[in-house]
Amino acid sequence: MDHNILKYLAFVKTVEKGSFTKAAEDLNYAQSSISKMIADLEEEWGVTLLQRSKNGVVLTSAGEQILPSIRKILSDFGKLEEQINQMNGVQSGIVRIGTFSSVAIHWLPNIFAEFQKDYPGIDYEMLLGDYGEVERWIDEGRVDCGFLRLPTAVKFDVMPLKKDEYKVVLPKKHPLAQKEKIKVTDLDGQPFLLLEHGGKTEVSDFLEKNGVHPKVRFTTWEDFAIMSMVEKGLGIGVLPDMILKRIPYQIEVRPLEAPYYREIGIAMKNRQRLSAATQKFMEYLKYRESDSLR
Repeated sequence: MDHNILKYLAFVKTVEKGSFTKAAEDLNYAQSSISKMIADLEEEWGVTLLQRSKNGVVLTSAGEQILPSIRKILSDFGKLEEQINQMNGVQSGIVRIGTFSSVAIHWLPNIFAEFQKDYPGIDYEMLLGDYGEVERWIDEGRVDCGFLRLPTAVKFDVMPLKKDEYKVVLPKKHPLAQKEKIKVTDLDGQPFLLLEHGGKTEVSDFLEKNGVHPKVRFTTWEDFAIMSMVEKGLGIGVLPDMILKRIPYQIEVRPLEAPYYREIGIAMKNRQRLSAATQKFMEYLKYRESDSLR
């Protein structure tokens, strides 16, 4: 996208959202980047567009006069971009995506549903694997982009999307289920079902860093297998909150006393060289959470 157009979009989105932070979240940019783009416009035009306060931002009189013209420029640019995309074949094509199970279950259906409303001619190819496999697929060009834990092992262009909290999953009548929050030391010596495949993942790192040694009974990369075994009383586990939505198992879920997170993002070899179809797909990441749907 043209750099000046992006600045105009940052300005309009900040006005609509009432804050730099919310505008940044909506546009998948850092808050500092949004603030700088608007500051650049103000410096270039010699006017103050927004008044900053602890409650957010409001338009100045100059901003109110300029806003309609900026909206028209964005509208005209959108029409131009749509025409060019049609000429370049963005109405058809394929988006190849690497992902892991949490994203495949809870994000991608929402994204695809919204994307298909506007681009029904674009197809998808989704490969499901662990973090290492997705990184390899991106690096080899097998997929155009992939959802990963950050930071990535390979140097990619990345876009952070979510901090996902890990929680303890317990059988219904487990003694630890009486607690509102679980201490990491409570896991020591417990029969444990480990979420892992190939190299060490977040749970192994978490246990190791805290010097905790549960009795690992079973190791798998399948979240639902762990929940099923927990339901049968075969042990306890630590799973990301994202996979614990709308689960069919009769288990207890408790937060850790000291919260532990994984950061999820989307990665690609070079964002500037994505196909037109994949670039459009990236714009629909904002619909990943169900409450973001139109």
